[in-house]
Amino acid sequence: MAITTLTSSAFDQDTERAKKAAAGGPVFITDRGQPTHVLLSFAEYRRLTGQEPDFVETLGWPEGVEDIAIDFPRSSPLPEAADRP
Repeated sequence: MAITTLTSSAFDQDTERAKKAAAGGPVFITDRGQPTHVLLSFAEYRRLTGQEPDFVETLGWPEGVEDIAIDFPRSSPLPEAADRP
């Protein structure tokens, strides 16, 4: 895991660079040489806080889709086993 350090002004000028760096590890943001903030990917934040995505989030479905009711048709009965000689 790579750790990147950016000054506050560098972060302000190039947030895209900070976001890309956060994909590979934490990004420390400094103010007057002292770390003041840490930028993490959302996946890393979830891992650290113990929050697992639910099934709907994992599939990338829109919010509210879990409230949709679906009626599946009943399947036909299974065929009977054949008599063996």
